[in-house]
Amino acid sequence: MTGHAVHVLAAALLLVGLHGMLARRHLVRKLMAMNLLQVAVIVFFVALAAKSGAQPPIADPSGIAPTARHYTNPLPHALMLTAIVVGVATNGVAFALLTRIHRRYGTLDEPELLRRMRE
Repeated sequence: MTGHAVHVLAAALLLVGLHGMLARRHLVRKLMAMNLLQVAVIVFFVALAAKSGAQPPIADPSGIAPTARHYTNPLPHALMLTAIVVGVATNGVAFALLTRIHRRYGTLDEPELLRRMRE
C-alpha cells in the first residue's frame, strides 16, 4: 500500500474497533473489537516508520559513511513486535477470564451478566 492508503486503513480499523467496543453487547465481540484497535495502532506506527528507498541500519563494508536518510529506524518496528506479544498475552488472560465468567454466570451478554451479578 502506498501513501495515505495505509493511514486510511488504520483509521478504518480504528473506527470499526471503536464501534465494536461501544455498540456490541457480547464480551467476546468486544474483545475482538479491542484486537482491531490494537491492529490499527500497529499498522499506523509501522506505516509512520516506513521510508521508501531506505535500508536496514547494517554497517556497510565499503566504508562509505551514509547519512540517516539512507536508513530506516528499527525502533518503531521493535516496539510494535513488543506490542504484538503483549496483545497475545492480554488475549490469553481475557479469554481465561471470559471462560470463568461464562462458567459462573452462564452468559457473556453484558446486560444479562450485570443483571445476574446483582442477584
